[in-house]
Amino acid sequence: MIKNISNLGDASLYCDFGDEVNKEINSLVIKYFYNIKRLNINGVTNLTPSYNKLIISFDLNILNFLSLKKIIENAEINEVQVSNRSQKEIPVCCDNEYALDIKRLESRLNLKPEIIFENFFQNEYFCYMTGFVAGMPFLGDLSKGMRLKRLETPRVKVPKGSVGITEQFCNIYSFESPGGWNIIGNTPLDIFDISNKNTPNLISPGDSVKFKRITREQYDKLKK
Repeated sequence: MIKNISNLGDASLYCDFGDEVNKEINSLVIKYFYNIKRLNINGVTNLTPSYNKLIISFDLNILNFLSLKKIIENAEINEVQVSNRSQKEIPVCCDNEYALDIKRLESRLNLKPEIIFENFFQNEYFCYMTGFVAGMPFLGDLSKGMRLKRLETPRVKVPKGSVGITEQFCNIYSFESPGGWNIIGNTPLDIFDISNKNTPNLISPGDSVKFKRITREQYDKLKK
């Protein structure tokens, strides 16, 4: 349940579900997200779920912090069956031109590249949230033997489609952007489709993700 509801600037609040990052807490965040979204509260302009917080923005001309807090506290929160929640298979090419940090991973994890790839691809991942840049999914959880810190010096440009790992998480760069995650491969799929107004995100919070290793030839065919 919600531990605390606090102000976040003048026109936002956040529901705090604790400090831990795990599926149980994130499932609570997602449950509240869908329930509050269904209430269609007049004046609420945006809901943003994260690992263990739910940020709610509102129009100050219609709502204020105390009135919205009361609505949330009194809301009936039911279990939700999200029809579009699903398992997504994401193809990834790990040729050297795409696995930008495989040498670093090999050195820091003390594992051979093929073992690193085997460990990465055998796992199933859970989407905790999307953010940083539009549509970028934050996925967990990497096995303990695959966890390491960010790059000491982040890249100015990380190519679109790059798949990176850091600590217990992996992500996919939906656009070219700066970043310090350890890049293990690249997907030819568009993770965020700006032309799709209804569902621009290929991966949404609550989805599970399975990565599939592909060859450069397969990558090029899917990229077209």
